Amino acid sequence: MSGGKKPGFGKQLAELHRWNGWLVVVLAASGLLLSWGAARGWLGGGRVWVKQLHIYIGLVSAILLVMYAPLMRKHLKQLRQRPRQRGNLGFVLLLLIGWLLSGIVLWQFRHLPPRWASNALLVHDLLSWVGLPYIAYHSIVRLRWLRKPERRAIRPDEREGSEADGSGGRSPGIHPAARPQPWMTRRQFVKWSVGIALTAAVAPSFFRWMGKSVIGTGLPGGMADGEDANRMLPAPQPLPDSVNVVGGGAKGSYRVYTVTKLPKFDSANWTFTLDGLVDRPGRWNWQQFLALNRRVQVSDFHCVTGWSVYNNTWEGIPLAQLLAQAGVKPEARYVKFYSGDGVYTDALSLEQASMDDIMVAVLHDGKPIHRDYGGPARLIVPRMYGYKSVKWLVRIELIDTPHVGYWEERGYDIDGWV
Repeated sequence: MSGGKKPGFGKQLAELHRWNGWLVVVLAASGLLLSWGAARGWLGGGRVWVKQLHIYIGLVSAILLVMYAPLMRKHLKQLRQRPRQRGNLGFVLLLLIGWLLSGIVLWQFRHLPPRWASNALLVHDLLSWVGLPYIAYHSIVRLRWLRKPERRAIRPDEREGSEADGSGGRSPGIHPAARPQPWMTRRQFVKWSVGIALTAAVAPSFFRWMGKSVIGTGLPGGMADGEDANRMLPAPQPLPDSVNVVGGGAKGSYRVYTVTKLPKFDSANWTFTLDGLVDRPGRWNWQQFLALNRRVQVSDFHCVTGWSVYNNTWEGIPLAQLLAQAGVKPEARYVKFYSGDGVYTDALSLEQASMDDIMVAVLHDGKPIHRDYGGPARLIVPRMYGYKSVKWLVRIELIDTPHVGYWEERGYDIDGWV
């Protein structure tokens, strides 16, 4: 092989490295926006566009990985005397491949078993918590390469002879004279400071996330954790199947999403309304609502973002029971649901609303539903994704024209079938 081909190889690696760096920046920014609860409200319909951008950039990163594959063997040969850089390369490749594979599963989650998506989301989040601080630290401490090209492991001007035999050739990054160094140089101080700062900033949130998403996975409950901001008295008295948690305890961990500031409710002024195209409209206060006949069911809960919680034991009033009690008029075609946050709405066709597993739930695994998870009463539509299961439900209206719900207006499917 002639020495003239070596510069082309170095330039290829440098370009791939540069493009990959920019892609990771865009993926990190868009991923953080998608996972930031507060952004769900002010992004509105833009969230759908951010999600699509995240997916497309992820696919472009896959193309870069494919382009790098034929160069990897030669690159590893370049780094054979640089174990730290080989380790860095291996770790970054692991991050990129893990992000790519878990991202593909989340992208195509509708065509895969729900447990695949739940596990993929867990992996995607874990890699992000570990990988983004590492990449930020790596990028900051390697900025000096821009000022000192002789220290780079990848250089367009390298000659094959200097790398091929290791005898007498100039090895990049190795200086002929060793200079005495203090116990900690300014550069080392900066590196350690940046590393400690990133750790201090990220570690608390990371361990909180680990506790909920990893340690909490598979544990029962999840909708009654912590002090409840709602003040609903008396508490609903669970039926025997709820007390015994016939589902065995929910498997998984719920994530709190909202498009508004979390509302809170008090039994002194909380009301539930059923009106519209019905013969007998109804309005109940909290005590009257608790007096309605309830039943217990076990069902899974799937979120359109990829996570699921299995074997939930719900107790509540079946929607079909409420509609039968109200007497639906012949001209009614749709059932519209209102959240107590004053913003969120959604709807089902009358045919969809007749499914026997749809209920207005007040208990989860034998305990009142926490405010953060939609209590005191929330809709449960097990065969559709969670955005159809309206939280903080306070009103049901029968209507004769289609209604486009909050997320459907912003690009989600009207029929959110799992």
